[in-house]
Amino acid sequence: MTQWIGWLRRLPGTPSALISVLATEGAAPCGAGTRMLVTTGDQLGSIGGGELERLVLEKARTLLTLPPGNWRVEDYPLGRRLDACCGGRMRVLIEHLDPGDLDWLHDAEPWHMLVTTLEKTRVERAVFRRETATRQSARGELPGAGTRMVEPLGRRPRPFYLFGAGHIGRAIARHTIGLPLQLAWFDTRPESAEIDGVTVISEEQIAKCLEEAPDDAAVAILTHDHSLDYGLALAALTRTPLAFVGLIGSSTKIARVRARLLAEGVSEDALARLTAPIGLPGVTGSEPDVIAIAVLAQVLQLNA
Repeated sequence: MTQWIGWLRRLPGTPSALISVLATEGAAPCGAGTRMLVTTGDQLGSIGGGELERLVLEKARTLLTLPPGNWRVEDYPLGRRLDACCGGRMRVLIEHLDPGDLDWLHDAEPWHMLVTTLEKTRVERAVFRRETATRQSARGELPGAGTRMVEPLGRRPRPFYLFGAGHIGRAIARHTIGLPLQLAWFDTRPESAEIDGVTVISEEQIAKCLEEAPDDAAVAILTHDHSLDYGLALAALTRTPLAFVGLIGSSTKIARVRARLLAEGVSEDALARLTAPIGLPGVTGSEPDVIAIAVLAQVLQLNA
């Protein structure tokens, strides 16, 4: 995730545009914090390739015809605009870099906090040892002049697929802020579209979306419907192994799910990859925030 810092330190003398993913929703091809450096004839890095990248590159090279310091924020609804299965969204900052505004690079070290402020005619950055990370939204009003964004300079975030937008799902999503996780959050209920960050898709789409998740993804299954939970667990365990598959539920529910999975032909080895109940052992309490922290601590152990 900090490779782009090296690109800027070796910035070529030609006009260059920096593309920064500010926020994602759903199964986006990359996470917030992903960068790509673009010149009129070349690029370093990628934000996912395909039609999405072609459109962003086109915008970046148009911006290179304007004076340094100019910037734009663009939204890309991947389902409607780019025909992606999981209907994700991306919000992207595109800026024509001003070589005179790169003094902050001297202070850029891993695990420091990068503060980006959008000014009218430039993008201002500074590095601090202690700041509180902020999360940007992939929908709603575009950020304008005066917007201040804070992110850690650190490792690539792990894709984290969260299924369910009930009380516990919302608590988990709230506590992912500042963690090295790329959140992709799904629910099937239309009313969940009102929750910032949730992608609402059909039951038919939701299992397919999981089948297409990257192999290093962690998955948390806690929907409002036991049959949907089962379908997701089945999809997760009958594909290429994922880094983590967790299922919430009582001991009775989990026993029934395990028995049904075995009856469906899921192997014992595959079933052993299911963490149920989800959450770090030894953390007790039924409050949504307690469960959320136990789940996220368990996922973060994957990086240990």
